[in-house]
This record gives sequence, structure tokens and C-alpha cells, in this order.
Amino acid sequence: MRDKPPFLKGQLLLDGGALQGSFFHHAVVLICQHDADGAFGLVLNRASDKTVGDSLVADLPEMLKQSTLFLGGPVQPTALSFLHSDNFLADANVLPNLGIEHSLDALVDLGESFSPEKKIKLFTGYAGWSAGQLESEMKRKAWLTHPASLDLVFDTPPEKIWPAILRQKGGWQNKLLSQSPDDLSWN
Repeated sequence: MRDKPPFLKGQLLLDGGALQGSFFHHAVVLICQHDADGAFGLVLNRASDKTVGDSLVADLPEMLKQSTLFLGGPVQPTALSFLHSDNFLADANVLPNLGIEHSLDALVDLGESFSPEKKIKLFTGYAGWSAGQLESEMKRKAWLTHPASLDLVFDTPPEKIWPAILRQKGGWQNKLLSQSPDDLSWN
């Protein structure tokens, strides 16, 4: 009997060095949904040059308007998604205490919350894989995996998350990979 491939919801995918020249070069993707029908994720380390207020016309609290808008992936670049966390998040659907939403109304409601522990990260677009596509990429070793954490999602600067995780993983190959420039012609 053939083993079913493991589903990767709640894991981070890291460019394992095979994605040079693509949108996913040096990317860290949080897998938010993964089942037999495919996978959905958000790239954590692609900050745009826009704020949420630059891109959304909704009546949002100033704190949200000034937040950086991230490029979640190349699929549906106008689709809104946001990750959120709080001290106790009953509807967490990605990790314990980490939820994902796609509704502007939910964002407005969350923005009006007064919890000092609330964290929100907003994205346009997403990374998507059809049935079997991510599993095929994993077999080709295009991606490395690492457990996601709230600290990595919200508190690690986007430009440092990829090399920081590679160094955390250990091994000389990961250390060397973590020091590779964005453009290999710089070597």
C-alpha cells in the first residue's frame, strides 16, 4: 500500500536553491491550506512598496492603513488575504492562535478590536498549487520545510526570514545557501 503524502498546512516552504529566476526565489511561504485538491499559501517575505491605506479604500483604523502590504504570491494579485493572531484566537485555522481571513468586513471588524496583543499581516495575491503539484515539487526538492511560528510570521523582518530559517536548520549546505545573493551573477 502506498503512503499518502503528508499535508503541509502550518509549515513554511523555503526556496531550497532551485527557484532562481522565479517569483519564489528566496521565498518563505506559509502553507495555510493543503489537502488532496491542492494547496494555498502566502509568501511572508515579499513586502510591497505600498501600505494598506494606499491600496484599500475601506474605512480602516490608522494602524491598519499604515501597515505594509505584502505580495502573497503570483496568483490573483488583487485578492486580499490577511493573517491575524491574538492572545486567544478561537477561530484559528492555520496554527494555534493564527487565523487567515479573506473578507474586507472581517478586516474592518478586526481593526476595530482594542487588544494590544493583536497582530495582523495583509497580503495581495497568493501562492496556489493544483492537486499533486506541490507534492511533485517536493519530490524534486524545490522546497525545504520548516515549522511555522507566530514569531516567524509576524516578528522576523521580511528580508531576514529566509536566511534566518536556513541558519536555524543547520548544516553547511543551508549556511552556504543562506548567504547566496539574490542575483548569482554577483558572485
